[in-house]
Amino acid sequence: MTLNRIDDALVQHWLTPDWSAPDRVRGYVTTRAGHLSAHPYDGFNTANHVGDDPGHVEANRQSLAEYFDWTREPQWLKQVHGVDVIEARGDGIERDGDAVFTREPGQVCTLHTADCLPVFFTSQQGDVVGLAHAGWRGLADGVLESTVEKMGVSPDLLQVWFGPAIGQEAFEVGDDVRDAFLAIDAAAESCFHLNMRDRWQCDLYGLARQRLQSVGVQTISGGSFCSFTDPRFFSYRRQSVTGRMLAMIWIEQE
Repeated sequence: MTLNRIDDALVQHWLTPDWSAPDRVRGYVTTRAGHLSAHPYDGFNTANHVGDDPGHVEANRQSLAEYFDWTREPQWLKQVHGVDVIEARGDGIERDGDAVFTREPGQVCTLHTADCLPVFFTSQQGDVVGLAHAGWRGLADGVLESTVEKMGVSPDLLQVWFGPAIGQEAFEVGDDVRDAFLAIDAAAESCFHLNMRDRWQCDLYGLARQRLQSVGVQTISGGSFCSFTDPRFFSYRRQSVTGRMLAMIWIEQE
C-alpha cells in the first residue's frame, strides 16, 4: 500500500482550538480524513497500540514531522486512564502518563483519543501549553486538576479548549460512574440524565468543565462535538477495533 503524504488540503479537515491564544501556540486534532492507514484504521492513525501496521503508523508520524518541520521528537504517551502529568522531552521515549505539558518552544505534546476527551491548555502568554486525556476515570481521579497544578500557571490565566469526545446522548454509563462523581461534588448530578433503561447518559464535557471551574479555570471553549455520531472521528464505542485521533500542541520557535 502506498501511503499518502500530509498536505494543506488534508490539514484543512483537522480541528484547531477555538480560543484566543497567541499565534505562536499551534494546536490540532486530526480526523479520519485521508487514506494513510488501511481499514479499520482508515484514514490517519498515529496510535501504535491499536493493531495498525507498525510501518503505517511510523510513516504517518514521520509525515507529521516533515509537514510541520519539527526539529525534535514529539512526546508520545502510553496512556493508562490515570492522572500522571509528564513534562515533554524530545528524546523519542514514550512515557506512561495521561497528560503532558511543555514550556520549551518547538517541543510537541501529543495524546490519542477515540471517545475520551482531549483537553487543550495554554497560558494567556503562550509560554506554557499542555494536553490532558480525560476519560471518566481520569476525570474522577483528578487528571485535569493535576495538569493545572503541574503547568504552574494561575488558573485564571489559563485558556482551555475541549476537543472531540463522545456526546451525552451516546455515552451510557452505570451507577458506578455517577456515584464516583457525586462522591466528589454533588453538582455533578446535573451531568447525568436517567434513560429508559434505568442507566445514565453522561455529559463528559460538563463534568470536565465542573472540574476545571472547581480549581479556578474560567476561560473554557469547545465541547460541541460527538465522536460517536460524527463520522469524521474514530470512536471506540462505535467500532472497537479502530484508529485514534491525535491531539497535538506546541509553541512555535521564534
